[in-house]
Amino acid sequence: MNKQLILENGTIFVGEGFGSQEKTIGEVVFNTGMTGYQEILSDPSYCGQIVTFTYPLIGNYGINRDDFESINPAVKGFVVKEAAELPSNWRSEFTLDEYLRFKKIPGISGIDTRKLTRIIREYGTLKGAICDISEDAQQVLSQLHSSVLPIDQVSQVSTMNPYPSPGRGKRVVLVDFGMKHGILRELNRRDCDVVVVPYSTSAEEILHLRPDGIMLSNGPGDPKDVPEAIEMIKGILGKVPLFGICLGHQLFALACGADTSKMKFGHRGSNHPVKNLRTGKIAITAQNHGYAVERESIGSTELEITHIALNDDSVEGLQHKEFPAFTVQYHPEASPGPEDANGLFDQFMNLIDSKKEEAAGYAKTY
Repeated sequence: MNKQLILENGTIFVGEGFGSQEKTIGEVVFNTGMTGYQEILSDPSYCGQIVTFTYPLIGNYGINRDDFESINPAVKGFVVKEAAELPSNWRSEFTLDEYLRFKKIPGISGIDTRKLTRIIREYGTLKGAICDISEDAQQVLSQLHSSVLPIDQVSQVSTMNPYPSPGRGKRVVLVDFGMKHGILRELNRRDCDVVVVPYSTSAEEILHLRPDGIMLSNGPGDPKDVPEAIEMIKGILGKVPLFGICLGHQLFALACGADTSKMKFGHRGSNHPVKNLRTGKIAITAQNHGYAVERESIGSTELEITHIALNDDSVEGLQHKEFPAFTVQYHPEASPGPEDANGLFDQFMNLIDSKKEEAAGYAKTY
């Protein structure tokens, strides 16, 4: 069945529909990863977005039970050059088309994704619609121009109730703004006793759980749309070691007095080089964000920049000068992507240990 992708700037792509046949509207973005489409599909940070893949063949190894980053995908649509109909992998349980149909996610294939990516790079992210070829393009355009993208993405993808992921090690409270399961897996690998809490949990409630450390997860949308989280971070800062990733990084920056802004087309892919300013080492990282911390706003805060993106010099890591707290814009858990930065989880564990030792030494003197 033929479908069309209509962008708010008037560009129309005609292709073949797969997945759900329903109409969808969302923010059209692109991802440069060569693999990992299942993790991208299930990443809550794509809530409300139509994802374009720059790699020409998607779906060639199917969908399996192990590589999901959430149970219910929040992505609005998939745009690919070619959707593989016959995947080849011993773990495959569904084709991409079958899974998208089951989850009611529309897709369109057979279009020039290189041209689409260049349009996004020129105009920035655009609203778009995937719909049946029979729909009147001018009516759809009018709908796109009048529609407003949602700002409640975090509330859509965060857990509604706290839950434990038991371990016998350090107690870590993981604040879920749209958490990828990869973050939870890395904490579990280190035998952490994790309690996952909703994005709206107060500082008082978090501290009542007696955490050894607090983790701020990734998530979708504009960090300024989650003011309650900013206030929560202000309430816990300096009391417990803190580690933030992606949206957690941006919220931490806002809580410390810095500013954030929307990027033209964001960073989405598995091949972004990041430089550690202390060691000079370069890590190839996985990224997925459309907002960034404003470098110029850091000077008036107690934060220092620890990492930068080599492609555009944007802020990729922060550390508080006084309190035990650090964050990164990229994804050290990968899923998908390289695991060059996985050691940041160990850095978090070491920070917790050092604060415990410091507290024990202080107690002995009194």
